[in-house]
Amino acid sequence: MSNAIYPSLLGLTMDVTKTPEFSTQVQRSVNLSELRASFADAPVYRFKLAYDMLRDNVANAELKSLQGFFLARYGAWDSFLFTDPTDASISGQSFGTGDGLTTVFQLTRSYGGATEDVANVNAITSITLANTPTSNYTQNAGVITFTSAPAANVAIAWTGSYYYRCRFVNDTQDFTQFMYQLWEAGTVEFIGSIGSRI
Repeated sequence: MSNAIYPSLLGLTMDVTKTPEFSTQVQRSVNLSELRASFADAPVYRFKLAYDMLRDNVANAELKSLQGFFLARYGAWDSFLFTDPTDASISGQSFGTGDGLTTVFQLTRSYGGATEDVANVNAITSITLANTPTSNYTQNAGVITFTSAPAANVAIAWTGSYYYRCRFVNDTQDFTQFMYQLWEAGTVEFIGSIGSRI
């Protein structure tokens, strides 16, 4: 499991697709009533990015950056970290309430009406107890462990940024040269989550 960060490159088109995916089993009876079972409490996300121009010269090595990143992951084998430009930070996100006994809490982020665990922390700007900053904690894979349990009914919140842990969908990736030292990379597809599913 690599902590390499997906490169930010010029040439990315605005046609970025992000698709949440769940796992639901649907069983339909002959009278058309249904039974449904959900096997995922949080989605994985499929990303599709298109690069219409990657330069390949001494001053600009965008092609080598992207192609080298793909090669270093051995295609779909190794994971990496991706910063989604539209969903990578949170401010004042509640992630628990003290009870005077519990010291371990999982970071979360809310998006609309949904809440997901955050396991791939980029940076924590602050952790607050009842709106008062504290530094009396450790963090590992999005799990916050306080040195002493927050008091009963104390609101616990965080501000910071996070990554999606991803892997490429395929073991192959097309790179097409359309002019001298200019390439394109049709669609780059990967799948990931802000939790620890990948």
